[in-house]
Amino acid sequence: MRLQKLAFSDTRSFSSFFLDYIQQKESLKPFYSRAPLIENFQAQIEEKSKSYTISNRKVLTDVIQKQYAKLDTTDAVKNNLSALQNDHTFTITTGHQLNIFTGPLYFIYKIVTVINTCKELKKKYPAYNFVPVYWMASEDHDYEEIKYFRLYGKKHVWDTDQQGAVGRFNPKSIEKLFTDIPGDIEIFKNAYQKHATLSDAVRYYVNALFAAEGLVVIDADDHQLKELFKKVIDADLFDHTPKRLVEEQNKELEAIGYQPQVFARDINFFYLDGNIRSRIEVKDDKYYVLDTDIVFTHREIERLVSEEPEKFSPNVILRPLYQEVILPNLAYAGGPAEVVYWLQLKKVFDHFHVPFPVLMPRNFAMVIDQPVSRKFEKTGLDYQHLFEEKNFLFNQWIVKNSVHELTIGKEMQTIANSFTSIKTKGELIDPTLIKYIDAQAKRTQNSLEKIEQKLLRAEKRLHADKLKQLESVKDELFPKGSPQERVDNFLNYFQKDPQFIQSLLDSFDPFDFRFNLLFY
Repeated sequence: MRLQKLAFSDTRSFSSFFLDYIQQKESLKPFYSRAPLIENFQAQIEEKSKSYTISNRKVLTDVIQKQYAKLDTTDAVKNNLSALQNDHTFTITTGHQLNIFTGPLYFIYKIVTVINTCKELKKKYPAYNFVPVYWMASEDHDYEEIKYFRLYGKKHVWDTDQQGAVGRFNPKSIEKLFTDIPGDIEIFKNAYQKHATLSDAVRYYVNALFAAEGLVVIDADDHQLKELFKKVIDADLFDHTPKRLVEEQNKELEAIGYQPQVFARDINFFYLDGNIRSRIEVKDDKYYVLDTDIVFTHREIERLVSEEPEKFSPNVILRPLYQEVILPNLAYAGGPAEVVYWLQLKKVFDHFHVPFPVLMPRNFAMVIDQPVSRKFEKTGLDYQHLFEEKNFLFNQWIVKNSVHELTIGKEMQTIANSFTSIKTKGELIDPTLIKYIDAQAKRTQNSLEKIEQKLLRAEKRLHADKLKQLESVKDELFPKGSPQERVDNFLNYFQKDPQFIQSLLDSFDPFDFRFNLLFY
C-alpha cells in the first residue's frame, strides 16, 4: 500500500474551528490544557497521576475484568488488563456508537489511531504503560444512527422495535441480514448470534479484529462505575453547575468568533432503566422523566442517586467528564466535530478537578484502488482537486485539457473599458444618462458571462466520455456525495485483503495531522 498525504486545509473538508485547533491558534489555547504533541505527554502523565486515585483504578479494573470474564482473548489484551492495575499505566481512548458491522470506515480509523498513539508513547516514555481503549457508546439511544451499514454500494438495514439504550438491545434479529451480505462475515455471525446484548456482541467482534494489538473495550453502563460519578450527578441535578460553566465557555468562544456545537441543559442526564432512556426535567422541585409517567420528588431522586446511580446516563455534555473520571486517561482521539465540542467543556473539567485530556484528531483517510487510481491519474489533476464539487472538478479538467480558449475575460475587459468611456461622454452631455449606461453595462456583462458558460458547456459535450470517467472516480471515492470514510464499511476492503487493518496500522502516524491517501 502506497501512502500520500494532503494538508487538511487542501481538502476543504474541515471547519476553521478544527483547523485553528490543529494549528494551535493562540486565541484557542485557553480552551484546552495541552496541544496534541508527543512531547506534551510527560506533563499530562504527571497531572493525571496526581488526580487519579487508587480506589478508582481498583473499581475500573474489577469492572473490566468482569466484562472480559467470558471472552476468549489474546495475551496482549490480558497483559493490558493486568497492567491497568499498575499506577504507571495510562489509557488512550476513543469512543463510538455501536453501529452494526462496525458502521463506516472511520470507526476502524479511530481504533487504529489510539493503538498507534500508544505505540508511539511507549517509544517516547518506556517507563510507563499505555493501553488503547474503545469506549462503547452503549447508553446511546440513537438506534436510527446505528441500524445500517453500506457494503459494495448496497445499504443493509437492521429493523427492530427495541427501544432505550442500544447496548441493551438483543442483537439476534440482525441474523436476518446475513443471507444478503456477501463474503466472509463469520466474526459478525458469532457476535450477533451468540450474545444477548449488542454491547457484548460489539465487544466480541472488536476483540476479534483488534485483540492482537491489546485493545481494551469498556462498557460504562455499570453500577460500580456510576458510583464514581455521583458527585457530578448531584451537581447537575440540584445545582445545574455544568450548564452554567458550559454557557460561560460558549460565550467566550463566541466572543472570539467560534460557534458552539453543543448546548447544555439544566439537567444533562437521562433516566436509564430497562428499555427507557429519557431526559429528566425539573419543575417545582419535582423531577419528571419525559415521555413517561415517572415522577420523583427531590428526596426520592436524592435516594436514587445515592443507591442506584446506574439509572443516570450522561448526555453529550457530561459523557466526556464521566470517561475521564473513571479512566486513567491521557488523550481522547476523535473526529473534527468531537474535538470542537470538547473545547466547550474545559471549565467543567476544571470545576470538578479532573485533568482535561489531550485532544488527538483521529487519522483521516481515503482508500484508492488501482483501477480508480489509473483512471484519475490519466486526468492530470491533483488529488486535492477530488475534494471539490463535481462541477468545479469538471471545469478544472476542461480548462487543463481543452485546446480552445474558453474564457472571454479579455473581451469582457475591453467592453467594460468601452462602457467607461461612454459613461464619461454621457456624463458631460446629460448626467441623468449615467444610470441607464450602468444598467446597459451590467446587462452586457451578464450576457457575456452566459456566452462564456455556453462555451464551457459546449466544450464539456466534446469531452463527455472523459468527464464520465472522472465522475465515476468521484462517485467511487465520495459515495452519495460524502467522503468514503463516512459511508463505506471496512469489509469493502477487508474481504479482499485480510491484511487491510494491518496496512492501516503500518501507514497511519497519529501525530502527523494530514489527510492520508492509501493506494493499492
